Amino acid sequence: MNEQQANPSQNAPKLLDLLRDRLRLKHYSIRTETQYVQWVRRFILFHGKRHPQEMGAKEVEAFLTHLAVEGRVAAATQNQALSALLFLYRELLHINPALAR
Repeated sequence: MNEQQANPSQNAPKLLDLLRDRLRLKHYSIRTETQYVQWVRRFILFHGKRHPQEMGAKEVEAFLTHLAVEGRVAAATQNQALSALLFLYRELLHINPALAR
């Protein structure tokens, strides 16, 4: 048995790759795709590389609050981050973040 057969998780697509695929399937623009992937990456890193499936509304709210208070981003920027996270949860993970954890 070779190494790839021994550990099939190495062959599994990464979350951000799955996100890109779903955005393309839904015909989102390349600029939107790039921004959504960046927001999801920042969200994951903000929470210590926890998988979004382990998180919910509380973590989304903490991230958005951090953007507003610490990052001093504009409301439109905060809304874009929220849209990216809602897309991730609804379209890719099939989870309502308001009901998660």
